[in-house]
Amino acid sequence: MSADVSRRDLAKLAGLAALGAAAGARAADNKAADNETPAPADRHAPALFPKDFLWGTATSSYQIEGAIDEDGRGKSIWDIFSHTPGKIEDGSTGDRANEHYHRYKDDVALIRALGVKAYRFSIAWPRVFPDGSGQPNPKGLDFYNRLVDELLANGIEPYATLYHWDLPQALQDRVGGWQSSDTSQAFADYSAYVAARLTDRVKTIFTVNEVGRFVNFGYGWGIDAPGLKLPLQQLNQARHHVALAHGLAVQAIRASGRAGTRVGAAENIAACVPAIATPENIRAAEIATRELNAGFLGVVLEGKYTDGFLAYAGADAPKFTPDELKIIGTPNDFVGLNIYAPQYYVTASDRASGFRVLPFPTSFPHMNSEWLRVGPEVIYWAPRLAAKIWNIETIYISENGTSSEDKISADGQVYDLDRIMFLRNYLTQMQRAIAEGVPIRGYFLWSLMDNFEWIYGYGKRFGLYRVDFETQARVPKLSAAFYRDVVMRNAIGV
Repeated sequence: MSADVSRRDLAKLAGLAALGAAAGARAADNKAADNETPAPADRHAPALFPKDFLWGTATSSYQIEGAIDEDGRGKSIWDIFSHTPGKIEDGSTGDRANEHYHRYKDDVALIRALGVKAYRFSIAWPRVFPDGSGQPNPKGLDFYNRLVDELLANGIEPYATLYHWDLPQALQDRVGGWQSSDTSQAFADYSAYVAARLTDRVKTIFTVNEVGRFVNFGYGWGIDAPGLKLPLQQLNQARHHVALAHGLAVQAIRASGRAGTRVGAAENIAACVPAIATPENIRAAEIATRELNAGFLGVVLEGKYTDGFLAYAGADAPKFTPDELKIIGTPNDFVGLNIYAPQYYVTASDRASGFRVLPFPTSFPHMNSEWLRVGPEVIYWAPRLAAKIWNIETIYISENGTSSEDKISADGQVYDLDRIMFLRNYLTQMQRAIAEGVPIRGYFLWSLMDNFEWIYGYGKRFGLYRVDFETQARVPKLSAAFYRDVVMRNAIGV
């Protein structure tokens, strides 16, 4: 879809919102004229964000690029996994996806139409190193050079992620993927190569994305690629190798990239919310957050595993050396938190852990994806607790958003009111956290457009733009106009 069509459609949706706002304003004016004591002017003042707050959106390579056999790209574990019968709900693959590899200029125009100033994308490791290590493939990196240049030409700051789950299949076959520290070193070498060639323009790099998801689902439960069900000790060891890869990558990027390049990770934090916000329960949520994130986020930010984590794991704890912990604990410039749903509601407890996890009732509300429970307060509590526990100075909400039914109405538009409700409430809670001093510096909405949603195939839609995967047409949803309005006003509310 052309950029002109995108802006025209987005303007149409924005016009509908403006029409509603104008009608509301007229009604308010009439009411005020009949009322001798009008409400205070600031009664419904908008919740403002800091002037330098960064608004963005996000995608990942395998979910949108397609072109899996072009320009020397090697196979990833998701290429193999998605072609395995029964692994993807709708039987689809990411072979074609959104054809972003060839449509990236149009897609950058969609980003620009939202008014955001940042875009978080991931680089496909097997495009750059088809065999995972050894000889690089310059044509693979050329695509990202073109993408970065197009973003900058449109006034959009590129935020690159080096690993969003598409591990080179060659590494999985050769050494067992993340079961081996050889993969940690290979990731560091890949990171150094990319940093040397992109950090003249890319100033911020996320190393890995959602370790808690791809390790547990891919190596523990067999749900995601590569589909393994390892014993607990081997699972914890694989997670340790990812943490080691992160630490090595941070060092490699700083050694090979331009001075001032900022580096951190994006993690789907195990988000703990006090069921009732008493001092005792808040302290319990703090303890729970530290212990339930000890396997990756904790060791990265503390340079050690907590005593509680090691005691609980016992003989299944990962094996490590002091030198490895020193590498893993290399200081980060920021922390990315992917926040969707509250994972745990906790209360204080007399038990040794200091907290109790409460069960979710079956009536607890959720969005179109059943796992996505609606708890807007999670985007307040998770960053607040993380910042306190680990003394973090810069936090990005590196992912937040929701799936929706997203049916096209008779007039050709998508009125995703449930997504707008979700975003309005979550952004309000995020602004609350910022107003109280939590160091959230930016927000990346997931996702720019509908895409291949891993094990769900194309059955779950998270995008601000609806994608017809047959024609590749992109249509802005009403939520695109909503988000653009938030970005333009740098505020939530009226």
